[in-house]
Amino acid sequence: MSVPDSVSPATPTVVFVHGAFADSSGWNGVIERLTAAGVQARAVANPLRGISIDSAYVASALAQVPGPVLAVGHSYGGAVLTNAAAKPGNVLGLVYVSAFAPDEGEILIDIENGSTDSVLNTALVETQYPSGQGTETVGEFSIDPAKFHDVFAADLPAGEAALMAATQRPVSSLGFVEPNGVPAWKSLPCWAVVATGDHAAGSDVVRSMAQRAGATITEVEGSHVIMISQPQAVADVVMQALATLDAGAADRAAASV
Repeated sequence: MSVPDSVSPATPTVVFVHGAFADSSGWNGVIERLTAAGVQARAVANPLRGISIDSAYVASALAQVPGPVLAVGHSYGGAVLTNAAAKPGNVLGLVYVSAFAPDEGEILIDIENGSTDSVLNTALVETQYPSGQGTETVGEFSIDPAKFHDVFAADLPAGEAALMAATQRPVSSLGFVEPNGVPAWKSLPCWAVVATGDHAAGSDVVRSMAQRAGATITEVEGSHVIMISQPQAVADVVMQALATLDAGAADRAAASV
């Protein structure tokens, strides 16, 4: 599906949430294409400090977006949205991009350990950051720069992957060990982009979580950062979601007449 020249003025704002080891700039190519099609789009900075903290922050950010929202999450950002998206009341749907969609009580480290496609755990480097409680510290993880290209961004040029490795943002260990809450995918329609060469989250667990969530799934050949290597493919799925939501709104309006 190609992105149309224009969309309805009532189209929801598309809000993007990045994942671990990354920042909002990873969505630049997708946002550029949506903006060109007349879609309002913005990105939320994910704190990467743990499921509870990050979900509360993102839920607050979503609630402050005027009008309806289509929320899009990458990787760990998908888990954050799974916890956050149902709370504001203005989110109409979810798009998971190489993303986790955990169920209530699940822990991301267990999901990762269950993947045969992911090699992320072999590439992590742990450091510490202050918790704010005296001298107490909490572990956080980054990806070994020497392994970043193969694990995270294998279909990008080596130089681009090296720059991403040098500017990556560590994620708190709390993001991997905190139990997840009631999932928004149980109450919202979902779409998913599964990158077939995802060696970070793992194509197998991303696919199985999307299937469990009842998502409309699009498989794309590429790495974990499919939104950077193939932004058009991701933009097309977002537009499909917007078109479905728009058609559903029109049907409901007609039924109420």
